[in-house]
Amino acid sequence: MRILKSIPFLISILFVSCSGPTGTESENRKAKLSFITNVSADFWAYAEAGARAAEREFGDIEVLFRTGDGSTAKQKQIVDDLLVAGAEGIAISPASAKNQIRMINEWSEDSTLICVDSDSPDSDRICYLGTDNIEAGRKCGELVVEALPNGGKIMVFVGIKDMQNAIERFQGVKEAVAGHGIEIIDLRTDGGDVSKARANAEDTLTAHPDVAALVGLWGYNPPACLEAVRAAGLIGKVKIIAFDESPKTLEGIDAGEIYGTVIQDPYTFGYDSMALLRDLTVEGKSPSEAGIPDNGIIHVPTRVLRKGEGLAYKAQCDAWKASITN
Repeated sequence: MRILKSIPFLISILFVSCSGPTGTESENRKAKLSFITNVSADFWAYAEAGARAAEREFGDIEVLFRTGDGSTAKQKQIVDDLLVAGAEGIAISPASAKNQIRMINEWSEDSTLICVDSDSPDSDRICYLGTDNIEAGRKCGELVVEALPNGGKIMVFVGIKDMQNAIERFQGVKEAVAGHGIEIIDLRTDGGDVSKARANAEDTLTAHPDVAALVGLWGYNPPACLEAVRAAGLIGKVKIIAFDESPKTLEGIDAGEIYGTVIQDPYTFGYDSMALLRDLTVEGKSPSEAGIPDNGIIHVPTRVLRKGEGLAYKAQCDAWKASITN
């Protein structure tokens, strides 16, 4: 009799435990949105600051920020783990536009995915949010022309030449310097390895003593070039033209050691990518309702910094970085 009397009670327990989250639990649930970088760099710290600002402002998203090592394998491991953890939205800077098409297509089946900073235009990503890298490359090339009014030889440096942003920036540089007596010796890569980036710059100064300028297309490349030029005692003789807003780059600009840099807007990359993914997942908006144009490309403006503008912008970057832990 005691067992029979207990049955209704047991059934009620099973019903409650299997009925899913309560109204309060459902209301408090946060959508997991992820951001995956290509490599580690100060640039991405500023992007994380933007993503965290969106997380705080909206209150109904949880940002999972992850850092790549320059390889497609690492990004695959990260994304696979995030999907298992329940990530609903993914913003990624793909390490290889072509070699990750299949990966991105598969990830897009299980999540809402956009490309940020570097695109994979032939994949099933919903859109690309970031710099117009060909135009930014042209701005960088225009700085080269300014720095070398009489022309000369230059070496260009980047992390991974297969990344879409590297391809497009280099294309823009070539377009801008054409017809100005400037010879591009080569495009040297380092695979995202900062120590190799410096070694590449040192090798260039040794193998090409007549090189007139070093051009760095990823954030850590210009500081690596600066260290090599300083060590060789060639400050002022070999010009350095930069990309992005590494603290050492910004300091070098105002010190007169780096001619200038093209800066992107990583904070906006972080904030807008999370806001967009939230629109698509939490709000359930269609791409057009979320403001994505028909061509699937959302460009974020760039600008150029020259001497006298570096440290002021560095103060802004420092504030972004500090906000991550506040």
